[in-house]
Amino acid sequence: MSLDVVILAAGQGSRMCSTRPKVVHRLAGKPMVRHVIDTARGLQAERTHVVVGHGAEHVREALADYPVHFAVQTEQKGTGHAVAQALEGLGNGKVLVLYGDVPLIRRETLAKLLESVDEQHLGLLTVTLENPGGYGRILRNGDGEAVAIAEHKDASDSQRAIRECNTGIMAMTAQQLQRWLPRLSADNAQGEYYLTDIIAMAAGEGVTIVTTQPVRTREVEGVNNRAELARLERAYQRDLAEGLMADGVALLDPDRLDIRGTLTCGHDVEIDVGCVFEGNVELGEGVRIGPYCVIRDSHVGAESVIESHSVLDGAVVAGRNHVGPFARLRPGSRLAVGAKIGNFVETKNVEVGEGSKINHLSYVGDARLGRNVNLGAGTITCNYDGANKHRTEIDDEAFIGSNTALVAPVSVGKGATVGAGSTISKDVADGALCVSRSRQISKPGWARPTKRSS
Repeated sequence: MSLDVVILAAGQGSRMCSTRPKVVHRLAGKPMVRHVIDTARGLQAERTHVVVGHGAEHVREALADYPVHFAVQTEQKGTGHAVAQALEGLGNGKVLVLYGDVPLIRRETLAKLLESVDEQHLGLLTVTLENPGGYGRILRNGDGEAVAIAEHKDASDSQRAIRECNTGIMAMTAQQLQRWLPRLSADNAQGEYYLTDIIAMAAGEGVTIVTTQPVRTREVEGVNNRAELARLERAYQRDLAEGLMADGVALLDPDRLDIRGTLTCGHDVEIDVGCVFEGNVELGEGVRIGPYCVIRDSHVGAESVIESHSVLDGAVVAGRNHVGPFARLRPGSRLAVGAKIGNFVETKNVEVGEGSKINHLSYVGDARLGRNVNLGAGTITCNYDGANKHRTEIDDEAFIGSNTALVAPVSVGKGATVGAGSTISKDVADGALCVSRSRQISKPGWARPTKRSS
């Protein structure tokens, strides 16, 4: 039987105190609604429908690269009304209703919920809470069968004492929805069309309500404000940290780690506190990451050390490298085995050969360094002429003195030496010494000017 997923994402989320709709606020670096869609993808759904309303343009933008169908809820008239907006686009199979602000729901939980759904069975995900305030309560008959849901605002005192609660997540067939949705009424405390009212309709027709529960309650926790989002963020990150440590990664403080994408680690990797990993990051065996580093879409090869407060973005570090502290490797930076990038060095679109060193306070962009090159402190490649970028080529064994400006396009030959303080705008031959600096002038006994008296 085919599957349609309907994700409700039309609410404003006023308690977020934001101009953007709630579902586009980020958890682990991506909008909450994308987490829900990514989970639904694992169920092999034929179609995914996202019901939008408040801030619809923001949701559409956040999902621009996702193959989803949008349905518009122009008025906020409740969950039943929201699902009805997607009714026309549904197939003839099963329908799963999810929420864009419940980002941690697991695929395994949803797969179990869907197992029993057919024309005689409806699936309902419930959760048992110590403090169920605000949640709809599951009402059961004398045989223990679920027969209805009482919303908290409409529930009696005895019903509010029930601890089994509705999560809002349910699954049924498209034919059942088409039969029940038009019969919903807004005659309730909220004046809304509750999707939960279809439970009583189903029971009244003799359809069995099959209830399942998640492994952990956090799976079904929704986000209503910034504090709740922060709690789910830490729960999500802690789960990732536990998984890394189970695989042998040493985390100096698992509560101070942020992964906003995918982090793959070899054996004996050590990660210090406060590090952020974004996009796709690979760390080879024996890599050590110092505190407060940001690594994005990069590969760090085996036995490399990334010292504190360094930023790697789109970089490839081959192995046995030393980077930082306070280094910045921008996109296109590629370090061969044993190359070193020191403190307050920035690189961009550069190849640094085996054993080469850029130790201090330098900018190197659009360049290639051969093997065993040494760049002194304060060296810069002047790669931009105001209109175009130009390359600098530095061959094997070259030595560049401190405070040198290499005006590209320019090349420095194999084994060449450039004296400190030089501005190099012409090619330097293999093995040559090149010095380009002003003549030093000394005036013994020179009297420094003094201020005139008023």
